Amino acid sequence: MIEAVVFDLDGVLIETEELWDEVREALAREVGARYDAAAQRTMMGMSAPEWSAFMESLGVPGPPAAINEEVVRRLIARYRAELPLIPGSVAAVERMAAAGYTLAVASSSNRVLIELVLELSGLAPRFAAVVSSEEVARGKPSPDVYQEACRRIGVAPERAVAVEDSHAGIRSARAAGLRVLVIPNHSYPPGAEALALADLVLADLAALTPAAVEGIILELQQPPRKGQVT
Repeated sequence: MIEAVVFDLDGVLIETEELWDEVREALAREVGARYDAAAQRTMMGMSAPEWSAFMESLGVPGPPAAINEEVVRRLIARYRAELPLIPGSVAAVERMAAAGYTLAVASSSNRVLIELVLELSGLAPRFAAVVSSEEVARGKPSPDVYQEACRRIGVAPERAVAVEDSHAGIRSARAAGLRVLVIPNHSYPPGAEALALADLVLADLAALTPAAVEGIILELQQPPRKGQVT
């Protein structure tokens, strides 16, 4: 049976993919570095050390730690000014918690940003564990962040469902052995190949209910499909 629901953060609970893109592009433009749609897509799912090193390769003056610090500083200011919660996100988390699932976050975002979002939204008490990909060896689409989240809550990956929105996140959760429930990001939707790895695709957070998770439970007689990490 399913015991845990592991949420991605950006694009699932908060509408920040565009905000991350805006902040990183602004920093790159200010210093005359290269930045385009391909760069944005490449960085989706990367951990902080990975994307900050990538930005340095685009021409943003380093070191990567300083790039990371500046981007995070700007994002903290934006979050505190107006937290971009996705409609229905708080209610969805509350539903899953009320249904008795153990909840965790497995995010590519910096831990300080994850904690700020959970604090400002009032959702922090609902999560038994929070894992940032900056705390593991590799960011998404590698499985590390989901594996660590399951380890921290003491639930086997095959007894957990990931809630994801992006190609990198879907591949990460699948490679870790979780069932994958996808609410596609409307600005940066995952491709057909990544969506094919999903156990269930929902239109929005309002459709994320215990009944939807129970629908996945009915398929547990079948082994999880193996995702390809590229």
